[in-house]
Amino acid sequence: MSLNLLNYDADQLAQLVVEMGEKPFRAKQLLKWVHQRGTADFDLMSDIAKAFRQKLAAQASVAPPSLMAEQVASDGVHKWLLDVGTGNGVETVFIPEDDRGTLCVSSQVGCALDCTFCSTARQGFNRNLSTAEIIGQLWWANQRLSLNAARLGQAVNDDSRIVSNVVMMGMGEPLANYDNVVSALRLMLDDNAYGLSRRRVTLSTSGMVPQLDRLRDDCPVALAVSLHAPNDTIRDQIVPLNKKYPLKELLDACNRYLEKAPRDFVTFEYVMLAGVNDQPEHARQLADLARSTSCKFNLIPFNPFPNSGYDRSGREAIQRFRDILTQAGYIVTVRKTRGDDIDAACGQLAGQVMDKTRRQAKFAEKFEEVRPILFQHKQG
Repeated sequence: MSLNLLNYDADQLAQLVVEMGEKPFRAKQLLKWVHQRGTADFDLMSDIAKAFRQKLAAQASVAPPSLMAEQVASDGVHKWLLDVGTGNGVETVFIPEDDRGTLCVSSQVGCALDCTFCSTARQGFNRNLSTAEIIGQLWWANQRLSLNAARLGQAVNDDSRIVSNVVMMGMGEPLANYDNVVSALRLMLDDNAYGLSRRRVTLSTSGMVPQLDRLRDDCPVALAVSLHAPNDTIRDQIVPLNKKYPLKELLDACNRYLEKAPRDFVTFEYVMLAGVNDQPEHARQLADLARSTSCKFNLIPFNPFPNSGYDRSGREAIQRFRDILTQAGYIVTVRKTRGDDIDAACGQLAGQVMDKTRRQAKFAEKFEEVRPILFQHKQG
């Protein structure tokens, strides 16, 4: 089996090159060819000695996930279903904006966490993605989008890269696949690879506290936390990980993370679920909860999917919630829904998951148990 060079960050590739009998500087050359130029053909790597190219061709490859399906939304959002083998596919989303191009990258096939409002979680879990499968989404998107730009006669260079931002907000919990995600992050940041600023790479987590502390020391990037509730009672029901790492522990970890983070704030993501977490009292509780943490809030209108059991909060409820937080002194944004006509919006990614967890059958039973707690405001 050939060695997939997409699996190696700079340090790992340098070690591999030495093991192949070459000088360590060859690793930098390979990084530039593979990641900056998107070259998968060793014969085209003109500044690498022919003998080494032949050795690479015999032992290695550059093998990103292949395309299973592609959709383009009416607002220009691209969604790709990429093949990661054995019947599994992960979804990657590109969101073009006037001042940036953001790629939403997946870290797992499905998700082992059980957040009740998330389509990805409902699909169950199969496995972690390898480093090659994670960074391969960025590699693949760069090639696809550059080709599309060339067809339209648009120039692309290092100063106007199509993918300028990466968010680890696709399928899966990134910190549950820690080692492979960190290797991929290092490639995103490496000047010989993608050269992205730490401020332009964001990792979103549901709150795995020990891994968050590790990331603080190993590879701090911009941080988003899927908060979604103003108290432990609600969060226990909709983000079950909270039972292991309750809100106080999570916010303490956020404050520790900020000591080394490239941004001086954490973004708290908060999905707006009608009758569950969108009442004025919830906004006031949230304002008190976050008082000791430098943060911004991103309110996310719930994006429906079949049999979700939830409704999106109404516009007036979202505005009222935002106003309470704003009056409490916070910066608050309401996420603009993008790509929802192709199920590419936040919380809608489902991919193709050969589930090992029997998640869908278990969810229906569990949801009926927690429904009276979640919807007490509607019932009142």
